[in-house]
Amino acid sequence: MDSKMRFTFSDTILGTVVSYRADEDTFTLETLDGRKFDVALTNQTYAEIVRNLGEAYVDASSQMRDMLDRGRMLFAYGIFYPEGDDAVFEANHIVFVGRTSHDFVFERPDWWVDQIREVADFYIRAQFPDGNIDYDEYRTRLTLEGDKLPSTRQETDTISRMVYGMASAYLLTGEDRFLEAAEKGTQYLRDHMRTVDAGEGVAYWVHGIDTSHGKEKKIIASEFGDDYDAIPAYEQIYALAGPTQTFRITGDPQIAEDIEMTIELFNRFFLDREGGGFYSHIDPITFDPKAESLAHNQARKNWNSVGDHAPAYLINAYLATGSDKYADFLEYTANTIADRFPDYEKSPFVNERFHDDWSADHAWGWQHNRAVVGHNLKIAWNLMRINSVRPNPKYVELARKIAEAMPPIGGDRQRGGWYDVMDREKAPDHEWYRFTWHDRKAWWQQEQAILAYLILAGVLGEEEYRKEARSAAAFYNAWFLDHDSGAVYFNVLATGIPYLLGTERLKGSHSMSAYHNTELCFLAAVYTNLLLTRQPLDLYFKPHADAFKDRILHISPDILPPGSIRIEQVWIDGQAWPEFDPEKLTVTLPPPGKQVEVKVRVVSAVQTFESELQVTDGTASISVSGKLDETVARTLERDLRRALENNPQRVVLDAQNLDSMSSAGARALLFLRQKLPFEDAELVIVGAKPEIQEACRLVDAGEKSFVFADALEHAKKPAKKS
Repeated sequence: MDSKMRFTFSDTILGTVVSYRADEDTFTLETLDGRKFDVALTNQTYAEIVRNLGEAYVDASSQMRDMLDRGRMLFAYGIFYPEGDDAVFEANHIVFVGRTSHDFVFERPDWWVDQIREVADFYIRAQFPDGNIDYDEYRTRLTLEGDKLPSTRQETDTISRMVYGMASAYLLTGEDRFLEAAEKGTQYLRDHMRTVDAGEGVAYWVHGIDTSHGKEKKIIASEFGDDYDAIPAYEQIYALAGPTQTFRITGDPQIAEDIEMTIELFNRFFLDREGGGFYSHIDPITFDPKAESLAHNQARKNWNSVGDHAPAYLINAYLATGSDKYADFLEYTANTIADRFPDYEKSPFVNERFHDDWSADHAWGWQHNRAVVGHNLKIAWNLMRINSVRPNPKYVELARKIAEAMPPIGGDRQRGGWYDVMDREKAPDHEWYRFTWHDRKAWWQQEQAILAYLILAGVLGEEEYRKEARSAAAFYNAWFLDHDSGAVYFNVLATGIPYLLGTERLKGSHSMSAYHNTELCFLAAVYTNLLLTRQPLDLYFKPHADAFKDRILHISPDILPPGSIRIEQVWIDGQAWPEFDPEKLTVTLPPPGKQVEVKVRVVSAVQTFESELQVTDGTASISVSGKLDETVARTLERDLRRALENNPQRVVLDAQNLDSMSSAGARALLFLRQKLPFEDAELVIVGAKPEIQEACRLVDAGEKSFVFADALEHAKKPAKKS
């Protein structure tokens, strides 16, 4: 080993197990970029399985050596010791991402639903500790534990982001406290933060308000350093984020009016009608984007002013209405990004800031010639969404370009996770792109990576994208979840250890509220369940009596490829409701009269697999249908484990509606048979097609573990074994 590196240091390795050598108590781990490390276990090494917020610690120390099977993804945190000419890595802590080599806990159907509930509840407790949802008591800054820091300031965007999180939590859970928080927050924004300029026919949103002794002072221009004394486009954009997500649920016509009047603001004062795109700032008095008072923000354009329309509100406005005018706006946004942002002759990163004539601005403020890794990934994610409503090969081409360029530069191939801000270009004598300030990892940039690679994998079907999505989700769920205080950390060190200094210690700030963490939960549930594992997803709505044109509720959870999902079932006020179009993803609401609760079950429109468990009188019955392959084997495994928890003497698998079974599905059944608690317990497979019986025999290797029956009534009688 080089003498300059002769010191110990702790580090994390993310990889998949290549082999375990019991005689040496050592296993080999292969990193994301194909490098191999030997990891030594000691008598002090402990292990756990990644757990969700609200779940108990899952210790795996006693069985960790048995879990080191080939291909399993895990994190090893330990210490490098220089020994001779090499280094020895001894693991202190092992984190498994699932119970088996093909189990990824964050791909379970309810993982992200449970997580959004926990995150939303944290912010409700923090902001409204007495349970009374009153936004007069809202404060921007929250401590790590969720306590309010002394301040009179309420910022518009952080309230809107909180509202977004509450609305998203309701969409996935149907729990009324979340909708109450969303609706009350939306009304508070309208009453206190919105200004309507009747003469101009626009609405704009103040930076915030100061409240003291029952009095209120509006802060019209931003007081955030980069935007001081200006109205930045991104503040107007994010003011719509929460209300628009709430609009999807309720159809409140007042929200629709706010969206329209704010878009009119963008078109009247931020839009560059000659050169294209939107300016980043306007003067708070003249609304002029070219006013000299704007100083370094004069006649500038940036990622936020051009691209953030799409994820913050525009896609959700389109989803709620199906309106072509919003689809047109999305297309305009995507075209501007695809035409203006790439700079691949000079850098693997896009340009993010521009002068009036679209020449790159590499001298602005803190950014200079630097890249925000998450913005690049955000572009890939949103181009794939827009491509499903306005297809264009250049959108997919750029999304692929970003997805393939980012991992070796903006991603951590050793530890997992994604970095923050980096230099866009390397110095001539450098091998590595430099970090601008540090190598820490922010929560919101992990979100962009997870969602980008999930939608790429789900739409394009390429395994490499699925691998990137899994590694990003593994890092986030292993290291960002705060199991002590709740919600998620702002930043972690490169190794995954929480970074808890300064504003990065906070759970509420100008930068953080219940937005990115809940957006991740909502859309990761959508992409995982509907595009990848093909599991049903329940969505909840509560339209006002005067909501939505022609009483048509649009329920699509995101812009997904046409024909990829469908409605399976609808309930209104708890009763089955027949008036829906499964392919158009719309529900015809009852005649106006009262607000109704709508539950919609959405499923993949491609070949799906469904599993349902019932346990009675010592018999666990599992009905399965569809196509059982490696992509959904974990769903069956989940129900099999739940069946085992009841200590059944018999497990009946109703396979009459099972179309096909891969070897992975058959192995899941074999795993169950091996875990049955009684020697005379049986696994009876009912109504299986000959090819499914053959798949079971191929993995059983003559052990005759399975019992087959022709029909359910025969399952109680002795039957032939495989």
